[in-house]
Amino acid sequence: MTTRDVRQEHTSRGKWSQPGVPHKGWTCIGIEDLEEPSQLCEMCESVEIRYAHQMEHPDYPTILSVGCVCSEHMEGDYVAPRQREKVIKQAGRRRLNWHKRTWRLSHSGNHYLNTDGFNLQIFPVKHASGSWQLAVVNRQSQHRQQGKKIYGTLEEAKRAAFDALIWAKDRLT
Repeated sequence: MTTRDVRQEHTSRGKWSQPGVPHKGWTCIGIEDLEEPSQLCEMCESVEIRYAHQMEHPDYPTILSVGCVCSEHMEGDYVAPRQREKVIKQAGRRRLNWHKRTWRLSHSGNHYLNTDGFNLQIFPVKHASGSWQLAVVNRQSQHRQQGKKIYGTLEEAKRAAFDALIWAKDRLT
């Protein structure tokens, strides 16, 4: 590597330095907890990230997974990315304790849990013995969404109910 290459590598800021890559006007379409810092930020290409903000731009062909600081600059918003990370960190802590929740049994024999304004229901699949499905009901609006996935055990369905609750909080009003 020449001195010029080293100098260029040191001052390069990943896609921030590449022509044709927009710097502003990006939108976050989701965030993922990678459970440990295990991926390089696809914008600055220099920071290992744990929380991957999925960013899209109308003038860029692919979605980028980036860290919080790059997300702030790309959106031009210095509050929302940190708030997203706060929410996903809290969800991670809740997920650790989810298995301790006490599920109740309804009159019809279905397992249910009322939490955060939602009723989570787990019931046996009629056509697949020993299998389970789940549904989420917004207790205020009564909007109900039944999942399509079938779980092999009751415990699997209970674990999946956590993700269903997170989904419902964003979409079931």
